Amino acid sequence: MKADKNKIAESHLGLVHSCCKRFAGKGIEYEELYAAGCLGLSKAINNFDESLNFQFSTYAFPVIMGEIKRLFRDGGAVKVSRSLKELAQKICRLNNESKVQSGKELTVSQLAERLEVSQEKIIDAINSIRSPVSLTAEYDEEGNPQIDVPIDDIQYEISEKLSLRQAVASLEENDRKIITLRYFRHQTQSQTAKILNMTQVQISRREKKILAIIREEMSG
Repeated sequence: MKADKNKIAESHLGLVHSCCKRFAGKGIEYEELYAAGCLGLSKAINNFDESLNFQFSTYAFPVIMGEIKRLFRDGGAVKVSRSLKELAQKICRLNNESKVQSGKELTVSQLAERLEVSQEKIIDAINSIRSPVSLTAEYDEEGNPQIDVPIDDIQYEISEKLSLRQAVASLEENDRKIITLRYFRHQTQSQTAKILNMTQVQISRREKKILAIIREEMSG
């Protein structure tokens, strides 16, 4: 980046704190969360491509979150039941698939029907992975925000869309054509197969693999 990297880092420490607060009290000390968040910020600064025409904070957010989540994958313990955690993971996978296919997440009732559990269970699972979000950019010396209320984070929604776009863009050319035809131009598998000179079976099998690749990319 053209601007001084140290100044960029200093001006975005509040974003690191905001990400860390989502995981406070879930089994890992705040200092460790903050260290991981700073590592993510550093990676974002080094890898940011200004030609994408995105705000740096929008790009940095999922990178910082990814480094913090890595702590839990590498041995941290989120304080929720195993069954609830597994249900939350299933919800995330279904919502990621739905975003690719229709551009929006499933409703609570749709999730409950697909996963064959009560709507109350779905809500509990969603709440287990959602933390309060600060309404201000002001933090004290301990990294505590001034005001916390449980609201949806618009920046998170934006970053998820950005992550999806980046995941699709990183696909090989033929895979990208399949996803574009199937989910952005709304072609059937048969129509897509005809356009790409493939069989419908080949499209179906490859499509499943591509969606798995996208899910893995977005969850990383």
